[in-house]
Amino acid sequence: MSLVRLLGFTTLTCGCLVGRYREVSTSREVAYVEEKGTECHLHGHRRNHTLSAPSIIPMPSPLAARA
Repeated sequence: MSLVRLLGFTTLTCGCLVGRYREVSTSREVAYVEEKGTECHLHGHRRNHTLSAPSIIPMPSPLAARA
């Protein structure tokens, strides 16, 4: 387990809530599924798991990240 810093949250079209984080030690960005959407049928969207392609998830605006 590594120390991470929160960058923001995004809700995907399937309803899943994804948090974007930066690992403190490596500066690598990772995206975790925080909550699975009730209508989501994608097997790859499992709660508390990383997404394989975090680059497809848009970064929230700085104002949205503060809200």
